[in-house]
Amino acid sequence: MTTVDRHTAPARAGLVLFVLILVASVANLNLAVANVALPEIGRDFDASQTQLNLIAVAYSLGLAGSVLYLGALGDRYGRKLLLVLGMALSIPACVIAGFAPNFEVLFGARLLGGLSAGLAYPTTLALITALWSGASRTKAIALWSALGGAMSALGPLLSGALLEKFQWGSVFLVTSPLALVALVLAAAFVPAHVNETTDPVDNLGGIVSVVFIAALVLSINFAPVDGMGTVALGLGAIALAAGAVFLVRQNRTSFPLFDLKIARRRTFWVAALAGIIVFGSLMGVIFVGQQFLQNVLGYSTLAAGASTLPAAVAMVLVAPQSAKLVEHRGSRFTLLLGYVFIVLGLVMAWLTWKEDVSYAVVAISYVLLGIGVGLAGTPASRSLTGSVPVDRAGMASGTADLQRDLGGAIMQSTLGALLTAGYAASLTSQISSSPEASNISAETQSILTKSFSSATDLASSYPQYADQIIGAAKQAFLDGDQMSYAAAIIVVLVGAVLVFFAFPGRDEEKKLLAQYHSIDAGRSATPIDEPG
Repeated sequence: MTTVDRHTAPARAGLVLFVLILVASVANLNLAVANVALPEIGRDFDASQTQLNLIAVAYSLGLAGSVLYLGALGDRYGRKLLLVLGMALSIPACVIAGFAPNFEVLFGARLLGGLSAGLAYPTTLALITALWSGASRTKAIALWSALGGAMSALGPLLSGALLEKFQWGSVFLVTSPLALVALVLAAAFVPAHVNETTDPVDNLGGIVSVVFIAALVLSINFAPVDGMGTVALGLGAIALAAGAVFLVRQNRTSFPLFDLKIARRRTFWVAALAGIIVFGSLMGVIFVGQQFLQNVLGYSTLAAGASTLPAAVAMVLVAPQSAKLVEHRGSRFTLLLGYVFIVLGLVMAWLTWKEDVSYAVVAISYVLLGIGVGLAGTPASRSLTGSVPVDRAGMASGTADLQRDLGGAIMQSTLGALLTAGYAASLTSQISSSPEASNISAETQSILTKSFSSATDLASSYPQYADQIIGAAKQAFLDGDQMSYAAAIIVVLVGAVLVFFAFPGRDEEKKLLAQYHSIDAGRSATPIDEPG
């Protein structure tokens, strides 16, 4: 293995970092642009809430399912090659999504787009890990993390502006020119073959990891759907089996895709779980919040998209301070401080996001979330990359990407499932308690509980009952999203407890990272006896 000086940066460092962040921005924008368009897609395709959830999560599913495997392929065969291939594949994926004639094609195109991001996105952080080291790496990761999160938050604004003038397909087409520019610049300026490994790739483990993540995410989405309980249980069983097979395989193979010896390091596994919660919370709240703003508050697509701008600004402003805090106070302190702001933002959303809430309150909630993610994102990603040898940077970057994408997929799926279940249960309860319950047919009830957009379509067909239908649908949506926010608060609090008790403090973290570096460089073969 080739070692790297502890405080290095590549030639033309600013330009190379710009290109890597641009590539990551393509992935982050594609990840976020669908949320604002969901109500319009729902009306156009007469989609159920579950179908809308699947459209929102499809990109994350493709990215999260492939990122570990593709990160390992990049470590072995060339990270720049995967970077260029990913940008090239993203262009047709965007075009297919933009002109999709039905739900199935749109879901497939979004899945393909996620796979293209799986090729390119993990490579960006892997190259940062391989090309930078020491404090310069921390600063580069801070910029990468903040601007990536900001692009996720800016995606709804861009989508909202497009939807004011164009059909929903425009939100998927808009990133194609950016992908083309990123493709050309990556081919021209990104260094090739930096600290790559010659070890063979665990292809079987890679395939099993794809099955595990895909089955897990889909089972969560299908769980609340009437008549799909058996499918959800079957997918859950597949996920458990695939997860068990993956762990056994990684323990036994000589060249693991996901080195469990490294993964057991506290600075790795705690940071991985912490990041999943951090980024998943942001993506989950934006996913539910965009529908809340349009469905309940009646915001235009532009206004709903612009609502996330405070989160983006907060992330960009806070990220440099996060890097400084990590260097001076340690990752544990910075993570916990970020968690405090995330919980405050979620609690504000849970308590105040009602039918009469002002935008000022919504903006404050997003600012708090943005500050929290801006603070916590850097230590979560930096701890992962600092815990692995440079020639296994794909494993670290793949796990860091899983923080965003698996976290986003799980949180969007979970919050979407709770929203779906809460919405259907609330409307069913309102119908059963209505004096007109005997006059409402089973078919009408099915349409009302299918999704908010289905209820509004029905209201337009019966204008004499429109106010009652819309009012009931809004109340049902509020009941569902309250369940979602409450669940998110619980998840973040559990994550904070995990970080507080399991992640090492500043001095111990430095000691452990130095020991890991010594072992990985071949200067020590003595196992680390970690306290706790």
